[in-house]
Amino acid sequence: VQLQASGGGLVQAGGSLRLSCVASGMITSVFWGTDFSWYRQVSGKQRELVAGTSRDGSTNYGDSVKGRFAISRNNARKMVYLQMNSLKSEDTAVYFCNARGPDMDLWGAGTQVTVSS
Repeated sequence: VQLQASGGGLVQAGGSLRLSCVASGMITSVFWGTDFSWYRQVSGKQRELVAGTSRDGSTNYGDSVKGRFAISRNNARKMVYLQMNSLKSEDTAVYFCNARGPDMDLWGAGTQVTVSS
């Protein structure tokens, strides 16, 4: 099983991006029972939670992105999305997708998001 994140890029402050994460090789029933999160990391700093979506559909967000970012999931397609609006320069980071479930803590390669001011 692999997590593949995509959708990063360079955007101006105030703009939007949508990140996608696909769980390649994951059985659909397992996907349903897995919690997914987006984290981000700036070089030299700790990785921080951006947003999470649980198996029951509930979501949670880091304080710095509340009201601007939205996480969603498509269980049938085994995809997790992060819609990022009103981007700020401080959102610049490498964004990682994480899958957590019974006996699973899986990370994908990150995707770079750069917000120019």
